[in-house]
Amino acid sequence: MVGTGGAPTIFPTVLYDDARAAISMLTGALGFTEEAVYEGEDGSVLHAELSCGNGRVMLGSKGGAGVFAGAMAGAGPSGVYVVVNDVDVLHARAVEHGVEILMPPTDQDYGSRDFMARDAEGNVWSFGTYAPGAAG
Repeated sequence: MVGTGGAPTIFPTVLYDDARAAISMLTGALGFTEEAVYEGEDGSVLHAELSCGNGRVMLGSKGGAGVFAGAMAGAGPSGVYVVVNDVDVLHARAVEHGVEILMPPTDQDYGSRDFMARDAEGNVWSFGTYAPGAAG
């Protein structure tokens, strides 16, 4: 395995019909930070990177050109798990912003506390304290 000095090595990638709305929801309601947004001439989001903790997710607009866009055409919703320190605080923030909650904060048998939400385009975002491989 190639080391990267602690930088993430896996980046979930999600495409949206309305990438701008997705960026707004993820940053405003779910605590992500906008790191980069690259636009096409038509204003579409060609590529964006949002961070949460030491992880990042990449996203963009559906319907673009290229191999990845073609491979993702017609793809269904994605699911992404994000490790957070305070599940309850983030859940309250999501509720305040009107995010659809699929599962409220719940203590799991494997020791994690999680909640699950769905974004406006059907992608499922889980937030919890389970951090596989974390030094502890």
